[in-house]
Amino acid sequence: MSIEIKLSKKRISYKNAMNFMTKRVDAVKKGNNKDLIWILEHPKTYTAGIRFDKNDLINKDTKIIKTNRGGKITLHNPGQKIIYFVINLNKRKKDIRKFINAIEKSLIIFLKQFNIIAKNDKKNIGIWVGEKKIAAIGLRVSRWIAYHGCSVNICNNLKDYLKIVPCGLDNRKITSIYEEKKIIPKKFEYKLAKIFEENINNI
Repeated sequence: MSIEIKLSKKRISYKNAMNFMTKRVDAVKKGNNKDLIWILEHPKTYTAGIRFDKNDLINKDTKIIKTNRGGKITLHNPGQKIIYFVINLNKRKKDIRKFINAIEKSLIIFLKQFNIIAKNDKKNIGIWVGEKKIAAIGLRVSRWIAYHGCSVNICNNLKDYLKIVPCGLDNRKITSIYEEKKIIPKKFEYKLAKIFEENINNI
């Protein structure tokens, strides 16, 4: 099935991204636009999902943006790639678990290219390298349109996590491709999007 791939070179504010996503979700619901995979970066932003707990804020002065995605509080910052989806599951299998599996599989395949052995965890959503989390997943579904997405740490500043309890986890148990392999991947966004496209289209 046809999925539009959108790659943004400039950083996009979280607010502007959500405005775009809201309009796109509505358009897909009405059958007026294609499904979407959008890869971008945000400036440093802390967002809180529907399971957010005030105790997850270590630095109480930290500004957060509340959102309707699943999950708790998380960080977006430069060097982390965000992958947003707007996927119409009415045209595929109406199975959220299979959609999440496709995201997990895509992230694991991507990380393997850098000799990083990653895994999913049935108890803790996301992708893990040993006991450390390298990618987060937060989704919402409306009338079988799945949206929001995932993030993967490439070379971002991991010290920014120390202000929060990310996803309800120990903030020292976060890693990145750079932290694991001391490399900074370049020009990988389109290839990453195609990995997601292939696995989503196999749902």
